[in-house]
Amino acid sequence: MVVKRFKDLKRKLLDILACPIDKHYPLELFEIKSEGDLIVDGALVCTQCGRYYPIIDEIPVMLPDELRNKNEDLDFLVKYREKLPDKIVKEGRPHHLE
Repeated sequence: MVVKRFKDLKRKLLDILACPIDKHYPLELFEIKSEGDLIVDGALVCTQCGRYYPIIDEIPVMLPDELRNKNEDLDFLVKYREKLPDKIVKEGRPHHLE
């Protein structure tokens, strides 16, 4: 029962996250892998500025541009290019695939 509450809380937290750059919310969610109500891998996208924030191993990486690791972002995009929309893979900010 405690596990279910934790999972519910995780999904609810995703609904209240805002873009750290322009404070826009709610963010658009793209699920890649989930377990019930828990998002394991995916991406959050700010529809206002076009930035994406990877969700890796249940953790949304919500860093501003200057703190993001370009190589990690590109590795994420290569790994999930077939499961993510073009607006993330080819146009996403701050990094995207050519």
